[in-house]
Amino acid sequence: MRVFKKFGLYALVILVVVVSVFPFYYAIITSFRTGTELFSTSALPTSTSIGNYISIFKEQPFGTNILNSVIVATTVVILSLVIAVTASFALARISFRGRGLLLMTILSVSMFPQVAILSGMYELIRSLGLYNSLPGLIIPNTVLTLPFTVWVLTTFMRELPKELEEAAVVDGASSLTIVRRIFLPLMWPALVTTGLLAFIGAWNEFLFALTFTLSNEVRTVPVAIALMSGASKYELPWGNIMAASVVVTVPIVVLVLIFQRKIVAGLTAGAVKGVDYS
Repeated sequence: MRVFKKFGLYALVILVVVVSVFPFYYAIITSFRTGTELFSTSALPTSTSIGNYISIFKEQPFGTNILNSVIVATTVVILSLVIAVTASFALARISFRGRGLLLMTILSVSMFPQVAILSGMYELIRSLGLYNSLPGLIIPNTVLTLPFTVWVLTTFMRELPKELEEAAVVDGASSLTIVRRIFLPLMWPALVTTGLLAFIGAWNEFLFALTFTLSNEVRTVPVAIALMSGASKYELPWGNIMAASVVVTVPIVVLVLIFQRKIVAGLTAGAVKGVDYS
């Protein structure tokens, strides 16, 4: 009986891996195909041409689009972590009236769909004169990322021993010094987790990037891929689209594989003790 259970578990794991990995694998082999081979249903590589990869950089400013995504995503991560670390310190270590309600409000904000705040954010970006600019993408992405970031870091910071903070206060350390010198070195798993998830969210964000940009030189990679066109308006360059998708997906996969242990540690922070809403 135990053998059957073990076999069933391995079979389920293999099925999950195949279902998860196959779309990316198929995108890779399709990115090397050209002409009529693009419509082949073969799951094995049939061509090794890199023409599609050359084409995406030659026919449009895809390198600029990648740079825009890197700038936007990196800036969003930095702003989110800086704001969230200070906010989580106040929510986790300072007792004040309404703290639980404030934390629940922050969490509830993350449940709003993007389209619900799209019109208001659009008017804000236009009034600030940031339309069709990278700052016009950084601000809404930071707003979108902050609730989750604050929630995870608050949960993690509550598990840090109070004795460390009390000892630092006795030594005359300020709140900023406590956060910077004591808490930050201990929060690396949570910082890596929230930072990487914020980076992925900003890297893949489409709705704001489509609405708040006008020229191709300012667009990020999701919009650039979506707006790729072929020789006619009715023709889609599937080979170029697959090649571009592979180019922008590989760095994310590499980052996740490198930091997977810290990601798991950060996501499971607070899973045992839970969150105090008082």
